Amino acid sequence: MLIAQISDTHIRPKGVLAMGRVDTAAYLARAVAHLNALRPAPDVVLVTGDLVDAGMAEEYAHLRELLAPLAAPVHLIPGNHDLRAPLRAAFAAHRYLQDGDFMQYVVEGGPLRLIALDTLTPGQPHGELCGERLGWLEARLADSAKPAILFMHHPPFDCGLKEFDDCRLTVGAERLADIVRRHPNVERILCGHVHRPIQVRWAGTIASVAPSTAHQATLDLRTDAPLMYSMEPPAVALHQWRAGTGLVTHLSYIGEYDGPHPF
Repeated sequence: MLIAQISDTHIRPKGVLAMGRVDTAAYLARAVAHLNALRPAPDVVLVTGDLVDAGMAEEYAHLRELLAPLAAPVHLIPGNHDLRAPLRAAFAAHRYLQDGDFMQYVVEGGPLRLIALDTLTPGQPHGELCGERLGWLEARLADSAKPAILFMHHPPFDCGLKEFDDCRLTVGAERLADIVRRHPNVERILCGHVHRPIQVRWAGTIASVAPSTAHQATLDLRTDAPLMYSMEPPAVALHQWRAGTGLVTHLSYIGEYDGPHPF
């Protein structure tokens, strides 16, 4: 099973650049073409939040148009830049988004269960998993001992980038850690939000962050570093389940590069 993860697409209305500089739509179109050209093809594509930039209906309509050419099934979750109501309206055909107060669901099939968590706190940059959302997760993990991947927008851990650590999953992270420790079948936690590739061992499993399909957060680990972005190469995270090994993750950089050449 091959799972592709893209994140932090930050789509604006047509003709509008993010922060007045970044053509996030063009970057996402390149990412979609990149995913469609992969061999083997991904079985599923996860988009881990900050789908659009301002939660506007016209942004979600633009996003839907950009994602439409994807050959693999697409599963979305919201980030702090998203709003649930216009997201649901734009993606009404995605029935998994329509039920309940929160956008939490399970993707069944294959050797893994993919469990979506909604960390959105409306109007706030930080993430939250309230008692209701965490109770739902506990019930889903009790359903099956099959290996599970949790995917969510806000990482539950500090990564060393101060501005993002101040607005990570700040509510519910400790209880989430307790739940994960009690369920060793949680193979991986996949996150977005930070616009960088990051991996850490957390609560007895591995948690990771995927880079953005467009702009990346500037890597500056000083405690007083300002929040900046850089146009480093965008990438897709590819998570492949291998029998006898488990989940193996690669970064596939989007763009035209010299090669391949034989070693």
